[in-house]
Amino acid sequence: MLPLVFLPSTPVLLAGRGAALAKRLAVLRAAGLTDLTVVEGAPGDDAIAAARLVFAAGLTDEESESVAARARALRIPVNVEDVPHLCDVHVPAIVRRGGLTLTVSTAGGAPALSAAIRGWLEDAFGPEWAAHLEEVATLRATLRARGATPSAVIRGVGDHLAAAGWSPIAAGGRCLPAAPAADA
Repeated sequence: MLPLVFLPSTPVLLAGRGAALAKRLAVLRAAGLTDLTVVEGAPGDDAIAAARLVFAAGLTDEESESVAARARALRIPVNVEDVPHLCDVHVPAIVRRGGLTLTVSTAGGAPALSAAIRGWLEDAFGPEWAAHLEEVATLRATLRARGATPSAVIRGVGDHLAAAGWSPIAAGGRCLPAAPAADA
């Protein structure tokens, strides 16, 4: 598996019906997509061709196979909910904290395990992590604006993380104060 993050401006098509459509729509809206087309039922060729990522949920087997075949013929990645052989991409378990996105995937092998780990991540990385991300992003931008070298930016952010002591990363041993730079 190769985890990728699609940008919110990616043209996305969601086609389907019923509860499965509603569930997938909620996930896609939470991602902040700005170019989302929703089709109740099976989509036409033009709707598929206009997308760069296609989701299908709640369609019949025949409709799902058709959507997947048409998307693949156009080299557009497709995800058909709960039909792994019709999927080019999978949607992982997701935890969102502002701009921080944490994901877990078992390549479809153990969705219950993904859900359990997602629950742990939700507890370990509470809502305060949205503000933590903003703090670190602001520090990084400030250091870069001052002309800091990439290695100095990494050291500065690492030192900040070590001093902040934010659980759970502070307990992981990776946020120790950075060693002095070789070029210092």
